[in-house]
Amino acid sequence: MASLASHFSGFLFLFPIGIRRLLCSSSLYLNNPSLFRSKPWYFSNPIWKNLDLYILSVALPIASFSQFFIFLSFSGHPTYRFSFFHQSASMAIFWALIVLFLLREKIDPFLVNESFVFAFAGIVFLVEYIVTGEGITGVGGVVYQLLGQLTLVCAGSCLLLSVRPNSFFAEFLLSCGLVFKGTWFLQAGFSLYTNKFGLKGCQKLLVPPGSPNADVHCELEDDGSRAVALVNLLFVVHAIGVLIAGFVLFGLMSSFKNLRCGEKSGPLLAELESENVMHAGHEVERE
Repeated sequence: MASLASHFSGFLFLFPIGIRRLLCSSSLYLNNPSLFRSKPWYFSNPIWKNLDLYILSVALPIASFSQFFIFLSFSGHPTYRFSFFHQSASMAIFWALIVLFLLREKIDPFLVNESFVFAFAGIVFLVEYIVTGEGITGVGGVVYQLLGQLTLVCAGSCLLLSVRPNSFFAEFLLSCGLVFKGTWFLQAGFSLYTNKFGLKGCQKLLVPPGSPNADVHCELEDDGSRAVALVNLLFVVHAIGVLIAGFVLFGLMSSFKNLRCGEKSGPLLAELESENVMHAGHEVERE
């Protein structure tokens, strides 16, 4: 939350994950809608295609430690200072979620139940929602409030998938929610932490001396009102763009099979095939 660079890093973290989930889940659904079952992470073969997961397993603890170091060295107001600690804890929990993905894939897919993983992911998003925008008010608070709503969408989707893993609607919402969070992170970085691309009539986000909260200083009250209206308009534009992109990608994969992602590999593939065989066996028994 401290700079444009951190928001750009958030974009690089969320946007590719959302696109990957959207492509892989849509491919799996289109191959056989009746047997669709969402997965915590869609692994691919060869192993280099999972490079993003391994990068996250290294980058998240580094980012968490960096936020914790800022918390220790920051000399500002305690309210704003502790926001760095909360961000550090949130990143650490996300890293624990990544570790769960790797344990399921590399050791045993039955080691941790998928429903538990989705439920844990939902809790992680709820924790992130609690700390989102902490210590920020005014126009900046509106930006982070909208970001928090996207976090709630992701949390709700994960909790729904924990009880209904065959719900493609929840999977689609989760994928688009991650993409949307990524683009909105980038938008927040440009709007709040730069003067060149910032909101007209307002300066970038700063912590006034003696104030417990950071805020975007606007010269006139009308500038602040116009900035809030522009933020809401940009949010709607992002929402429309993400939904259109999601539907277009789904339509293209539905029409052109060569655009679909390959089948997953490793233990998760064996688990999926086992589930499909069991499902087919039950159908035969009913007949």
